[in-house]
Amino acid sequence: MKYRITHKTAYRYSEPASLSQNELFLHPRETDTQRVAQNRLAIVPEPQYLHRRTDYFGNIAYVFMVQQPHDELTMTATSIVETHLPVVPAPAGTPPWEDVVRRLAAHAHPAELAACQFVFGSPLAAVAPGALAYARPSFPPGTPVLAGAMDLMQRIFTEFTYDRSATTVDTTVGQVLATRKGVCQDFAHLAIGCLRALGLAARYVSGYLETKPPPGKPKLIGADASHAWISLFVPNAGWVDLDPTNNLVAGENHITLAWGRDYGDVTPVKGVVMGGGVHMLSVLLDVAAQM
Repeated sequence: MKYRITHKTAYRYSEPASLSQNELFLHPRETDTQRVAQNRLAIVPEPQYLHRRTDYFGNIAYVFMVQQPHDELTMTATSIVETHLPVVPAPAGTPPWEDVVRRLAAHAHPAELAACQFVFGSPLAAVAPGALAYARPSFPPGTPVLAGAMDLMQRIFTEFTYDRSATTVDTTVGQVLATRKGVCQDFAHLAIGCLRALGLAARYVSGYLETKPPPGKPKLIGADASHAWISLFVPNAGWVDLDPTNNLVAGENHITLAWGRDYGDVTPVKGVVMGGGVHMLSVLLDVAAQM
């Protein structure tokens, strides 16, 4: 698949802001199944400082500063990305989850050493007290690790309600377990917390998912939304991406922006502003398949 992605974030201020400093994770990653053919970033007003860097996890970030009075700030990232179907191992053929835990703890091989950092809790994907209890039914003794993770994903999809009003960016795994409501970010954090509670390695993936309009209806420009899913480490197979919000293995219509321990590592747009009075935020996102 080939996609053109336009992600526009605009802040409007009730009075001029004197300074704005931001960090952006809006440049899609190069992966085994994804190639970035083009990426452009437009910032208005033009920043006095703009720096591109690669973070600890290998994500591309832009850091910029606007040091002049402004009553509006607009950031538009436009990308063209080609994706391919991932090669996914047969779930029943993956190692028992207990063996994976032992291999991660020993981290005798470079891939397992790199993955073991994702075993530990993180600020937004902490190992909550109820996470282990919730994960256990999906992982009886001897269960192949990917089969167990897919069962956990299906249970989250079935037992939790998608509700945009139920959570915020700071909602914890424990709170999601209590309310059984949330959005893709929450379901990703929950799945990660459960897998880490068992001693497995799971990371948070930020990206986009092409949305399909109802039959006979036109696609609405800007109707797409940022998405999040998880990636599970499977020895000898690498990382396998799972989407608990939709109960499926991530495919060629999942476009990866960045990955890290949790949402806090890969927030698409974050920063600070001096002044500005009341701030009004708007986000326009469009993911369009190309011929």
